[in-house]
Amino acid sequence: MAKAKKSAGPKDFTPEQAAELYKRLAKARPDPKTELDYKDPFTLVVAVALSAQATDVSVNKATKELFRIADTPAKMVKLGEDGVAQHIRTIGLWRNKAKNVVALSRLILEQHGGKTPRTREDLEALPGVGHKTASVVLNEAYGEATIAVDTHVFRVSNRTGLARETTPEKVEKRLLEVTPDKYKRGAHHWLILHGRYTCLARKPGCPECVIRELCQYEAKTGE
Repeated sequence: MAKAKKSAGPKDFTPEQAAELYKRLAKARPDPKTELDYKDPFTLVVAVALSAQATDVSVNKATKELFRIADTPAKMVKLGEDGVAQHIRTIGLWRNKAKNVVALSRLILEQHGGKTPRTREDLEALPGVGHKTASVVLNEAYGEATIAVDTHVFRVSNRTGLARETTPEKVEKRLLEVTPDKYKRGAHHWLILHGRYTCLARKPGCPECVIRELCQYEAKTGE
């Protein structure tokens, strides 16, 4: 008896399909950018480090007053852990984050002359700054074509079929492979904003989705 052929699953996105996906997202959001409030690379590093397991809204509320009184590494070190902690108690893991913010500020002063480093290696050497945070800073502050994979980017990439992988690292690798160069600078922002406002975790807004026809998600929500 002949064996039944295994049904083929959805095919990986081609660069051409990816280009069309980004084209539509770009049309909907022509100027994508982070929703974290910052004014320079240093305040961006701090804001992104604080945003781990916290919403951008909660971080912006905490940093509004923090950055008013400590917007440089020297001022942050002078403020100290207890001082930083007073301003960020409303966000998760605030004790450890306060420690990291002061430590990274001190390292920027001691090893980089008070200027926020602009290489991945130096950024990832800062306390509390991992691969994702470094990618955001390199992209947002220094204009590099990096793609940071957070929970939103991971979900949208897998759900649409754009980058169907099992870990953030693998999703990032696949996104860098399939994303046309002209869209790499904004890819992270388009995907995260799409995940935050349309492709929601529990009930994606498929009826109003601009990439609905390209998306390979089988359980699309109805009108």
